[in-house]
Amino acid sequence: MDTLLNLQALPMGAAIGGPVALGGISLFFIRQYVKDQKKKSSPFPPPPEVPGLPVIGNLLQLKEKKPHKTFTKWAEEYGPIYSIKTGSSNMVVLNTNDVAKEAMVTKYSSMSTRKLSNALKILTSDKSMVAMSDYNEFYKTAKRNLLTSTLGTNAQKRHRVHRDTMMNNICEQFHAHAKTFPSEAVNFRKIFQSELFGLSLKQAIGEDLGSVYVEEFGTTLSRQEIFKILVLDPMEGAIEVDWRDFFPYLKWIPNKTFEKRIEQMHFRRQAVMKAIIEQQKKRVASGVELNCYFDYLMSEAKTLSEQQLLMLMWEAIIEASDTVLVTSEWAVYELSKDQEKQNRLLQEIQNACGFEKLTEEKLCKLPYLAAVFHETLRKHSPVPIVPLRYVHEDAQLGGYNIPQGTEIAINIYGCNMDKNMWDSPEEWKPERFLGRKDETMELHKTMAFGGGKRVCAGALQAMLISCVAIGRLVQEFEWRLKDGEEANVDTLGLTTHKLHPLLTNIKPRNRTE
Repeated sequence: MDTLLNLQALPMGAAIGGPVALGGISLFFIRQYVKDQKKKSSPFPPPPEVPGLPVIGNLLQLKEKKPHKTFTKWAEEYGPIYSIKTGSSNMVVLNTNDVAKEAMVTKYSSMSTRKLSNALKILTSDKSMVAMSDYNEFYKTAKRNLLTSTLGTNAQKRHRVHRDTMMNNICEQFHAHAKTFPSEAVNFRKIFQSELFGLSLKQAIGEDLGSVYVEEFGTTLSRQEIFKILVLDPMEGAIEVDWRDFFPYLKWIPNKTFEKRIEQMHFRRQAVMKAIIEQQKKRVASGVELNCYFDYLMSEAKTLSEQQLLMLMWEAIIEASDTVLVTSEWAVYELSKDQEKQNRLLQEIQNACGFEKLTEEKLCKLPYLAAVFHETLRKHSPVPIVPLRYVHEDAQLGGYNIPQGTEIAINIYGCNMDKNMWDSPEEWKPERFLGRKDETMELHKTMAFGGGKRVCAGALQAMLISCVAIGRLVQEFEWRLKDGEEANVDTLGLTTHKLHPLLTNIKPRNRTE
C-alpha cells in the first residue's frame, strides 16, 4: 500500500500484449458497462468524479506517496465524498467525520468486507488476524478472546504490572543517558520502542525474550533480530506496492521482484513465530502457567488451526509495538517544540500528583494531558487511511449512490484536517479539546480508533500507555528539540511514522521544580 500508487515500474507494454491480455481488457470494459448501467438506474446521484486518464484512472496523480494528503486536497475541490479510479477499480474516498461514521456504523452491513493488497494477503495469511479480517464469526471470536485475555478493561488490570515496569525502565534509561551524556541528544525511539516491544512480548507469551533458536535458520536470533523480523520488516512489507493490485485482470503476469521480497518476509516471520510457539508449548507442557495471551488461547480457543494461532500471536506482538510509539513520539516532539505547552502540562501534573510519580489512577484528574493525547492523535493519526473496504451490496453514503464492487477509502487524515470541523487544523493545539462536557480520558474524540463494530480493540491500552508515558516524561525531564530537529517532519510512505527517530535534549527536573 505505500504509495498506494507508484507506477514507475509498471511494464505497460508487456501488460497489454497478447491475446490473453486483450481478453482481460475486454472483460474489464464489459464489467464497466454493467456498472455504468446500474448507476443510471439509481435514484441517488453518483459521487463527484476526480478526472483521470483512460485505463489507469487517477494513479499517476497519486504517485507522490502521500495519498492521504492528496485525498484531502481533492476534498476541498470535489467535496467530502468523491470517486476516483485506481486502474480497473472504482474507489470512493470519504473525508469528513459524518460520512466516515455513516460508513463505519449505520451502513456497515453493506461495506464490511476488507479489500487487501497483494502484500497484505500474504502477510495476513489471507485475513487470519483480527485487524484485517472480514466481520464474520472468526473476527468476533478472535476479538472477544483478545479483549478477554489482553486488551479489555479487566485484562488491562491484570497486565498493569508490565506497563508500570516498562515505564520505570524507560525513565531509568533516559536518566542514565542524561547523566552519562548530558550534552548529547537522545534517540527517543531507540529507548521507547525497545521497551514497548518487551511489553508486547510479556502480554503475548508472558516473558521478554532475549533470544530464540530458529530451526529453519539453524541459528539463534538475538532480541534485535527477532524485532526486525516480526515488526520492522512486515511493517515495511505491508505498504509495498504490486502494480497488479490495480489491474486484477492482469494478475497472471508475474512480478517476481515483489513476490520474492514479500514471500521472504512471510517465510522468516513464520519461522520465528513457530520457534516461539514451540518454546511456549514446551513451557505449558512442563506445568508452568503464565498470565498471557498464548496460555489463554491454548486453554480457551482449542479449535484454532496452527496457522491461526501463529497469526493471532504475531498480531498481538506487532500491533502493540507500533501505534503507541507513533503517538508518543509525535507528542514528545510537539511538547519539545513548544515550551509554553510543556510547562502548562507540567503544572497540571504537579497540581494533581505533588511529588508522587504520575500513575494511571491520576489520569482522570489531568484534562490537559488528555487534550495533548487527543490532539496528537488528530494531527498525527497513526493510521491516516483505514484499510480499504469493499461494498458487497448497493448502498448510499452522504446522499450518493455507491454501487456494489466499489472500494471505500476512509481518509482519517482528511477527517482530522477538515476546516469545517477544526479551527486551524494544521496547528497542534491541545486546548481545542478543553472546555467540553467531558474533560476526562474519553477515547473517541477523533476518528483515530475507528468506530462501530470494528472499533480498535487496543484503544484503551494505547491511551493508558501513551498518556502515562507522556506525563511521566514531562514530569521527570525538560525536553527541547535538537537543533534542526523541528523541520524533521517527514513521514514514511502513507503512514505518519516519523521517517527519522526523534532526537531531543533532555534535562532531569529538580524535585522542587
